[in-house]
Amino acid sequence: MRFAAPYYFLCLIPLVGLALTFFALNRYQYKTLQRLGTPELVQKLSASVNWRGRKWQSRLWYISLFFVIVALARPQWGSQVEYIERRGVEIMVVLDVSESMMAEDFKPNRLARAKLEISELMDNLAGNQLGLVLFSGAAFIQFPLTSDFATARIFLDAAKPDIISRPGTAIAEAIQVAMNGFNQERATQKVILLLTDGENHEGDVLEAAQTAADQGVIIYAIGFGSPDGEPIPQYDDLGNPLGYKKDRDGNTVMTRLDELTLQQMANVTNGLYFRARPDGREVDFLVNEIGKLQTAEMESRFETRGIERFQWFLAVAVAALVIFELIPDRARSAFTRRPTELTP
Repeated sequence: MRFAAPYYFLCLIPLVGLALTFFALNRYQYKTLQRLGTPELVQKLSASVNWRGRKWQSRLWYISLFFVIVALARPQWGSQVEYIERRGVEIMVVLDVSESMMAEDFKPNRLARAKLEISELMDNLAGNQLGLVLFSGAAFIQFPLTSDFATARIFLDAAKPDIISRPGTAIAEAIQVAMNGFNQERATQKVILLLTDGENHEGDVLEAAQTAADQGVIIYAIGFGSPDGEPIPQYDDLGNPLGYKKDRDGNTVMTRLDELTLQQMANVTNGLYFRARPDGREVDFLVNEIGKLQTAEMESRFETRGIERFQWFLAVAVAALVIFELIPDRARSAFTRRPTELTP
Protein backbone atom coordinates (compact mmCIF):
# COMPACT_ATOMS: atom_id res chain seq x y z
CA MET A 1 0.00 0.00 0.00
CA ARG A 2 1.15 3.54 -0.71
CA PHE A 3 -0.34 6.96 -0.02
CA ALA A 4 -0.63 9.74 -2.61
CA ALA A 5 -1.06 12.46 0.05
CA PRO A 6 0.78 11.20 3.18
CA TYR A 7 1.04 14.71 4.64
CA TYR A 8 -2.56 14.35 5.85
CA PHE A 9 -1.25 11.96 8.51
CA LEU A 10 -0.04 15.08 10.32
CA CYS A 11 -3.68 15.52 11.32
CA LEU A 12 -3.23 12.52 13.63
CA ILE A 13 -1.11 14.68 15.94
CA PRO A 14 -3.95 17.02 17.01
CA LEU A 15 -6.31 14.01 17.04
CA VAL A 16 -4.15 12.26 19.64
CA GLY A 17 -3.90 15.50 21.62
CA LEU A 18 -7.69 15.84 21.51
CA ALA A 19 -8.17 12.27 22.72
CA LEU A 20 -5.81 12.79 25.67
CA THR A 21 -7.56 16.04 26.59
CA PHE A 22 -11.00 14.43 26.63
CA PHE A 23 -9.64 11.47 28.62
CA ALA A 24 -8.31 13.86 31.27
CA LEU A 25 -11.62 15.77 31.35
CA ASN A 26 -13.58 12.54 31.79
CA ARG A 27 -11.35 11.48 34.68
CA TYR A 28 -11.84 14.86 36.32
CA GLN A 29 -15.61 14.64 35.80
CA TYR A 30 -15.68 11.14 37.32
CA LYS A 31 -13.76 12.24 40.43
CA THR A 32 -16.02 15.26 40.84
CA LEU A 33 -19.07 13.02 40.64
CA GLN A 34 -17.65 10.72 43.32
CA ARG A 35 -17.42 13.64 45.76
CA LEU A 36 -21.15 14.28 45.55
CA GLY A 37 -22.01 11.44 47.95
CA THR A 38 -21.59 7.80 48.78
CA PRO A 39 -20.92 5.38 45.89
CA GLU A 40 -24.38 3.83 46.39
CA LEU A 41 -26.08 7.22 46.09
CA VAL A 42 -24.04 8.24 43.03
CA GLN A 43 -24.81 4.91 41.38
CA LYS A 44 -28.51 5.33 42.07
CA LEU A 45 -28.60 8.90 40.73
CA SER A 46 -26.77 7.92 37.53
CA ALA A 47 -28.54 4.64 36.98
CA SER A 48 -30.31 5.99 33.88
CA VAL A 49 -27.07 6.93 32.12
CA ASN A 50 -25.81 4.46 29.50
CA TRP A 51 -22.16 4.62 30.58
CA ARG A 52 -21.05 1.73 28.41
CA GLY A 53 -22.81 3.25 25.42
CA ARG A 54 -21.10 6.60 26.00
CA LYS A 55 -17.71 4.91 26.07
CA TRP A 56 -18.44 3.24 22.75
CA GLN A 57 -19.69 6.53 21.28
CA SER A 58 -16.35 8.15 22.13
CA ARG A 59 -14.44 5.26 20.60
CA LEU A 60 -16.54 5.30 17.44
CA TRP A 61 -16.07 9.05 17.05
CA TYR A 62 -12.27 8.73 17.18
CA ILE A 63 -12.36 5.69 14.89
CA SER A 64 -14.39 7.69 12.35
CA LEU A 65 -11.96 10.63 12.43
CA PHE A 66 -8.99 8.26 12.08
CA PHE A 67 -10.40 6.59 8.98
CA VAL A 68 -11.34 9.97 7.46
CA ILE A 69 -7.69 11.05 7.80
CA VAL A 70 -6.51 7.82 6.21
CA ALA A 71 -8.97 8.37 3.33
CA LEU A 72 -7.64 11.93 2.83
CA ALA A 73 -4.13 10.48 2.55
CA ARG A 74 -5.42 8.64 -0.56
CA PRO A 75 -4.33 5.02 0.04
CA GLN A 76 -3.54 3.17 -3.17
CA TRP A 77 -2.70 -0.41 -4.05
CA GLY A 78 -2.55 -2.02 -7.44
CA SER A 79 -1.91 -0.02 -10.62
CA GLN A 80 -3.44 0.68 -14.00
CA VAL A 81 -2.05 2.07 -17.25
CA GLU A 82 -3.84 5.15 -18.66
CA TYR A 83 -3.45 6.95 -21.95
CA ILE A 84 -2.99 10.67 -21.25
CA GLU A 85 -3.77 13.13 -24.03
CA ARG A 86 -3.43 16.90 -23.72
CA ARG A 87 -4.98 19.22 -26.27
CA GLY A 88 -4.72 22.99 -26.55
CA VAL A 89 -3.61 26.09 -28.45
CA GLU A 90 -0.07 27.44 -28.89
CA ILE A 91 0.12 31.05 -27.73
CA MET A 92 3.15 33.30 -28.11
CA VAL A 93 2.74 36.42 -25.97
CA VAL A 94 4.58 39.42 -27.41
CA LEU A 95 5.17 42.03 -24.70
CA ASP A 96 6.37 45.57 -25.33
CA VAL A 97 9.03 46.56 -22.77
CA SER A 98 10.04 49.86 -24.37
CA GLU A 99 10.29 53.06 -22.32
CA SER A 100 6.86 54.21 -23.50
CA MET A 101 5.31 51.29 -21.56
CA MET A 102 6.41 53.01 -18.34
CA ALA A 103 3.82 55.77 -18.89
CA GLU A 104 1.48 56.02 -15.93
CA ASP A 105 -1.92 56.39 -17.57
CA PHE A 106 -2.39 52.86 -16.14
CA LYS A 107 -1.42 52.43 -12.51
CA PRO A 108 1.31 51.86 -11.61
CA ASN A 109 2.29 51.91 -15.31
CA ARG A 110 1.41 50.28 -18.64
CA LEU A 111 4.04 47.53 -18.39
CA ALA A 112 3.03 46.46 -14.89
CA ARG A 113 -0.60 46.31 -15.97
CA ALA A 114 0.27 44.26 -19.08
CA LYS A 115 2.24 41.76 -16.95
CA LEU A 116 -0.73 41.45 -14.59
CA GLU A 117 -3.03 40.63 -17.49
CA ILE A 118 -0.63 37.97 -18.79
CA SER A 119 -0.60 36.40 -15.33
CA GLU A 120 -4.42 36.41 -15.28
CA LEU A 121 -4.43 34.72 -18.68
CA MET A 122 -2.22 31.95 -17.32
CA ASP A 123 -4.81 31.32 -14.63
CA ASN A 124 -7.40 30.64 -17.34
CA LEU A 125 -5.32 28.86 -20.00
CA ALA A 126 -4.86 25.42 -18.44
CA GLY A 127 -4.23 22.82 -21.16
CA ASN A 128 -2.60 25.33 -23.53
CA GLN A 129 1.05 26.20 -24.07
CA LEU A 130 2.36 29.73 -23.75
CA GLY A 131 5.65 31.38 -24.67
CA LEU A 132 6.88 34.94 -24.14
CA VAL A 133 8.67 37.34 -26.51
CA LEU A 134 10.00 40.64 -25.14
CA PHE A 135 10.73 43.53 -27.46
CA SER A 136 11.65 47.19 -27.69
CA GLY A 137 14.24 48.09 -30.34
CA ALA A 138 15.02 44.36 -30.64
CA ALA A 139 13.16 41.17 -29.74
CA PHE A 140 14.01 37.84 -28.17
CA ILE A 141 12.22 34.84 -26.66
CA GLN A 142 12.14 35.19 -22.87
CA PHE A 143 10.84 31.63 -22.48
CA PRO A 144 9.67 29.10 -25.11
CA LEU A 145 6.27 27.42 -25.30
CA THR A 146 5.49 25.76 -21.99
CA SER A 147 2.61 24.66 -19.81
CA ASP A 148 4.65 25.21 -16.62
CA PHE A 149 3.09 28.56 -15.79
CA ALA A 150 4.56 28.66 -12.28
CA THR A 151 8.08 28.87 -13.70
CA ALA A 152 6.91 31.12 -16.54
CA ARG A 153 5.72 33.72 -14.02
CA ILE A 154 9.26 34.03 -12.66
CA PHE A 155 10.55 35.00 -16.14
CA LEU A 156 7.55 37.29 -16.65
CA ASP A 157 8.35 39.22 -13.46
CA ALA A 158 11.86 39.87 -14.79
CA ALA A 159 10.54 41.78 -17.84
CA LYS A 160 11.74 45.41 -17.58
CA PRO A 161 12.73 48.13 -20.06
CA ASP A 162 16.46 47.75 -19.28
CA ILE A 163 16.38 44.05 -20.21
CA ILE A 164 16.96 45.14 -23.85
CA SER A 165 19.68 47.75 -24.40
CA ARG A 166 18.55 48.78 -27.86
CA PRO A 167 15.93 51.59 -27.66
CA GLY A 168 12.89 51.88 -29.91
CA THR A 169 9.84 49.76 -30.70
CA ALA A 170 10.21 47.06 -33.37
CA ILE A 171 6.82 45.33 -33.53
CA ALA A 172 7.49 43.70 -36.93
CA GLU A 173 10.66 42.01 -35.67
CA ALA A 174 8.83 40.85 -32.54
CA ILE A 175 6.12 39.21 -34.67
CA GLN A 176 8.77 37.35 -36.68
CA VAL A 177 10.54 36.14 -33.53
CA ALA A 178 7.21 34.90 -32.16
CA MET A 179 6.55 33.02 -35.42
CA ASN A 180 9.86 31.22 -35.00
CA GLY A 181 8.79 30.12 -31.53
CA PHE A 182 5.90 27.93 -32.72
CA ASN A 183 6.18 24.18 -33.11
CA GLN A 184 5.54 23.76 -36.84
CA GLU A 185 5.16 19.98 -36.51
CA ARG A 186 1.88 20.36 -34.62
CA ALA A 187 -1.39 21.06 -36.38
CA THR A 188 -2.71 23.04 -33.42
CA GLN A 189 -3.99 26.61 -33.83
CA LYS A 190 -1.26 29.17 -33.30
CA VAL A 191 -1.94 32.56 -31.70
CA ILE A 192 0.14 35.68 -31.18
CA LEU A 193 -1.02 37.92 -28.34
CA LEU A 194 0.48 41.39 -28.71
CA LEU A 195 0.48 43.73 -25.71
CA THR A 196 1.77 47.18 -26.58
CA ASP A 197 0.87 50.84 -26.97
CA GLY A 198 1.16 50.39 -30.74
CA GLU A 199 3.92 52.91 -31.39
CA ASN A 200 6.20 51.39 -34.02
CA HIS A 201 9.56 52.80 -35.03
CA GLU A 202 10.96 50.07 -37.26
CA GLY A 203 9.73 47.67 -39.96
CA ASP A 204 6.41 47.19 -41.73
CA VAL A 205 4.01 45.80 -39.14
CA LEU A 206 1.21 45.12 -41.65
CA GLU A 207 3.56 43.09 -43.81
CA ALA A 208 4.60 41.08 -40.75
CA ALA A 209 0.91 40.55 -39.88
CA GLN A 210 0.20 39.36 -43.42
CA THR A 211 3.06 36.86 -43.20
CA ALA A 212 1.52 35.53 -40.00
CA ALA A 213 -1.90 35.30 -41.64
CA ASP A 214 -0.44 33.36 -44.57
CA GLN A 215 0.76 30.74 -42.10
CA GLY A 216 -2.59 30.53 -40.32
CA VAL A 217 -1.52 32.47 -37.25
CA ILE A 218 -4.11 34.67 -35.52
CA ILE A 219 -3.03 37.93 -33.88
CA TYR A 220 -4.91 39.32 -30.90
CA ALA A 221 -3.79 42.74 -29.76
CA ILE A 222 -4.34 44.59 -26.50
CA GLY A 223 -3.56 48.30 -26.61
CA PHE A 224 -2.32 50.08 -23.50
CA GLY A 225 -2.44 53.83 -23.06
CA SER A 226 -4.42 56.85 -24.16
CA PRO A 227 -4.75 58.28 -27.70
CA ASP A 228 -4.35 61.72 -26.12
CA GLY A 229 -0.80 60.98 -25.02
CA GLU A 230 1.07 60.61 -21.75
CA PRO A 231 4.59 61.68 -20.70
CA ILE A 232 7.25 59.03 -20.04
CA PRO A 233 8.70 59.19 -16.50
CA GLN A 234 12.45 58.85 -15.98
CA TYR A 235 14.12 57.28 -12.93
CA ASP A 236 17.67 56.99 -11.60
CA ASP A 237 19.38 53.71 -10.71
CA LEU A 238 17.73 53.72 -7.28
CA GLY A 239 14.24 54.19 -8.69
CA ASN A 240 13.92 57.84 -7.71
CA PRO A 241 11.92 60.01 -10.18
CA LEU A 242 13.93 62.41 -12.33
CA GLY A 243 11.07 64.00 -14.25
CA TYR A 244 9.87 63.17 -17.76
CA LYS A 245 11.68 62.18 -20.94
CA LYS A 246 12.47 65.08 -23.29
CA ASP A 247 13.52 65.29 -26.92
CA ARG A 248 16.58 67.09 -28.32
CA ASP A 249 14.75 70.40 -28.24
CA GLY A 250 13.86 70.04 -24.58
CA ASN A 251 10.19 69.25 -25.18
CA THR A 252 8.45 66.58 -23.13
CA VAL A 253 7.99 63.39 -25.16
CA MET A 254 4.38 62.20 -25.28
CA THR A 255 3.54 58.55 -25.96
CA ARG A 256 0.17 57.84 -27.59
CA LEU A 257 -1.82 54.67 -28.15
CA ASP A 258 -1.86 53.82 -31.87
CA GLU A 259 -5.13 51.91 -32.07
CA LEU A 260 -5.42 52.06 -35.86
CA THR A 261 -2.23 50.04 -36.42
CA LEU A 262 -3.22 47.42 -33.86
CA GLN A 263 -6.72 47.09 -35.34
CA GLN A 264 -5.30 46.63 -38.83
CA MET A 265 -2.88 43.95 -37.67
CA ALA A 266 -5.65 42.03 -35.96
CA ASN A 267 -8.00 42.35 -38.95
CA VAL A 268 -5.38 41.01 -41.37
CA THR A 269 -5.17 37.75 -39.38
CA ASN A 270 -8.90 37.49 -38.54
CA GLY A 271 -8.05 38.32 -34.95
CA LEU A 272 -9.40 40.95 -32.59
CA TYR A 273 -8.20 44.17 -31.00
CA PHE A 274 -9.00 45.13 -27.40
CA ARG A 275 -8.24 48.38 -25.65
CA ALA A 276 -7.02 47.73 -22.11
CA ARG A 277 -9.52 48.90 -19.50
CA PRO A 278 -9.08 49.69 -15.80
CA ASP A 279 -11.25 46.70 -14.80
CA GLY A 280 -9.39 44.26 -17.10
CA ARG A 281 -12.54 43.00 -18.84
CA GLU A 282 -10.59 42.39 -22.03
CA VAL A 283 -8.94 39.36 -20.42
CA ASP A 284 -12.30 37.59 -20.08
CA PHE A 285 -13.17 38.37 -23.71
CA LEU A 286 -9.79 37.09 -24.86
CA VAL A 287 -10.05 33.84 -22.88
CA ASN A 288 -13.50 33.27 -24.41
CA GLU A 289 -12.14 33.78 -27.95
CA ILE A 290 -9.18 31.46 -27.39
CA GLY A 291 -11.59 28.83 -26.08
CA LYS A 292 -13.38 28.82 -29.44
CA LEU A 293 -10.24 28.06 -31.45
CA GLN A 294 -9.30 24.73 -32.95
CA THR A 295 -7.30 22.50 -30.63
CA ALA A 296 -5.00 19.65 -31.53
CA GLU A 297 -3.07 17.04 -29.60
CA MET A 298 -0.10 18.69 -27.90
CA GLU A 299 1.15 15.77 -25.82
CA SER A 300 0.24 12.12 -25.37
CA ARG A 301 1.77 9.38 -23.27
CA PHE A 302 1.00 6.21 -21.34
CA GLU A 303 1.12 6.67 -17.60
CA THR A 304 0.98 4.10 -14.79
CA ARG A 305 -1.19 5.27 -11.92
CA GLY A 306 -2.07 3.73 -8.57
CA ILE A 307 -5.67 2.64 -8.02
CA GLU A 308 -7.42 4.79 -5.43
CA ARG A 309 -8.78 2.83 -2.45
CA PHE A 310 -9.88 5.67 -0.18
CA GLN A 311 -13.53 4.67 -0.62
CA TRP A 312 -13.11 1.67 1.71
CA PHE A 313 -11.73 3.75 4.53
CA LEU A 314 -14.37 6.42 4.03
CA ALA A 315 -17.05 3.73 4.21
CA VAL A 316 -15.70 2.54 7.58
CA ALA A 317 -15.77 6.13 8.87
CA VAL A 318 -19.40 6.56 7.79
CA ALA A 319 -20.37 3.19 9.30
CA ALA A 320 -18.81 4.21 12.63
CA LEU A 321 -20.85 7.43 12.65
CA VAL A 322 -24.05 5.53 11.88
CA ILE A 323 -23.44 3.12 14.78
CA PHE A 324 -22.61 6.14 16.95
CA GLU A 325 -26.07 7.58 16.30
CA LEU A 326 -27.79 4.26 17.04
CA ILE A 327 -26.37 3.91 20.55
CA PRO A 328 -28.92 5.27 23.12
CA ASP A 329 -27.72 7.85 25.60
CA ARG A 330 -29.90 6.49 28.38
CA ALA A 331 -30.07 2.98 29.80
CA ARG A 332 -33.41 1.20 30.15
CA SER A 333 -34.53 1.27 33.79
CA ALA A 334 -36.98 -0.90 35.69
CA PHE A 335 -39.55 1.88 35.50
CA THR A 336 -39.57 1.84 31.71
CA ARG A 337 -39.94 -1.90 31.29
CA ARG A 338 -43.17 -3.51 30.25
CA PRO A 339 -45.37 -5.01 33.03
CA THR A 340 -44.45 -8.55 32.02
CA GLU A 341 -40.79 -7.77 32.64
CA LEU A 342 -41.49 -6.71 36.26
CA THR A 343 -42.97 -10.05 37.33
CA PRO A 344 -40.57 -12.59 38.78
